[in-house]
Amino acid sequence: MWPVARCRECSGRRLAFAQARAAVAYDDVVRRIVRAWKERGLRSLADAAAAILVDTLPRPEVDVVTFVPADRERRRARGYHPAERLAHAAARLWGLPCESLLVRGRGPRQTGLAREARRRNVAHAFAATRAERRRVLLVDDVYTTGATAHAAAAALGSHVEVATFARAVRS
Repeated sequence: MWPVARCRECSGRRLAFAQARAAVAYDDVVRRIVRAWKERGLRSLADAAAAILVDTLPRPEVDVVTFVPADRERRRARGYHPAERLAHAAARLWGLPCESLLVRGRGPRQTGLAREARRRNVAHAFAATRAERRRVLLVDDVYTTGATAHAAAAALGSHVEVATFARAVRS
């Protein structure tokens, strides 16, 4: 049994990834942790999040781990990219290689957008750096609506599984 309930919002949707799993629910406590990790520069929280991810989820049957790339402005402002650091730490703990396989185009941020707006916003936001024929684990910090994971997985064009530290669960 997974610590985060299966979501009803994904049922019936055609998604570009085979499955998505998260280590924890995105509740108020986790929201504060993620905010400190992403917005206050507490980079070491990525290593703790990776340890929780690896302890909670089984080792994925994939060939490579990658991550949802950050937009340039946000990466420059932070000085690092939380999802990239999470992916590298989790891959290291699982004994898997981690590679940058996606690039992100310009566009508005997802924060604060409604579900349909999120889907439209990232529909063509990603491109693969090369054609992949491997099984890929796509890592991100928080899975909110699945729009980002779907768009990134579609750009990869191979068998993609998604793992995130947290998952927003709607009731």
